[in-house]
Amino acid sequence: MNFAVDSLDAFLEREYRLVIVEIRQALGSTPRETGAFMLVSPSDTHGTIGGGQMEHLAIDNARALLAGVSDRFEMDIPLGPDIGQCCGGRVVISFRIGGAAERAELTDKLRQRQDAWPEVWLFGAGHVGRALADALLLLPLKTYAVETRRSELDLMSAGASHRLVAMPEATVKDIAPGSAIVILTHDHALDFLIAREALARTDLAYVGMIGSKTKRATFARWAKDEGLGEEAIGRLVLPIGGRAVNDKRPAVIAAMTAAEILTALAAYSRKSES
Repeated sequence: MNFAVDSLDAFLEREYRLVIVEIRQALGSTPRETGAFMLVSPSDTHGTIGGGQMEHLAIDNARALLAGVSDRFEMDIPLGPDIGQCCGGRVVISFRIGGAAERAELTDKLRQRQDAWPEVWLFGAGHVGRALADALLLLPLKTYAVETRRSELDLMSAGASHRLVAMPEATVKDIAPGSAIVILTHDHALDFLIAREALARTDLAYVGMIGSKTKRATFARWAKDEGLGEEAIGRLVLPIGGRAVNDKRPAVIAAMTAAEILTALAAYSRKSES
């Protein structure tokens, strides 16, 4: 389930009695990491701590706490044959009744996490741009859509922040370091201008462009004439989405590109931390 702020707010508004279930410690191989949490009400749940029998045990205990028939506010669960899971690790799970203070703390924590999410900038709101915005909607990313055409931007997912601008290439300089840029406009010349600005930077996690081998070759010739070096040109991912799946439907390209972006963002994060 999506942990967007709106959906969390809706759950908190709807459910007056709930327990915050959080992985306080994760040792060895576990389905989720320390800090992962979910909310449990008498009849519903929001989020996940990894699924399987471990999660069922946690949900049962949370509902028992709400019913007043349990006083266990911590569970230490080995993920082995005894509960039908073979991860081999161990998790310590904490339980907190979701009062007013806990709800406020939870909302604040989630907003802080979202503020730290990487940015993905989509230049172009055509068929693939819209499909990619939809594919990114459920991921821990902040998505921005840049267009020169309001008619196309109006069709874009509301999950992306919209930017209607006359000169999209001028936007590139203000994008945060570590971001991903995907270029999918209706105009090859505009694509090239945006790519030139993006590749002139060395602090972006991903620069991708929709197109073909022929388009890449054309861009490479043009970019060299514009003064871009081989290293900069080599950082351009074109075509986006890889070649593992030979399917040009927008939703398929979007799914493959979303995976490509996540991989690049993770690699950039590891490099920045080292």
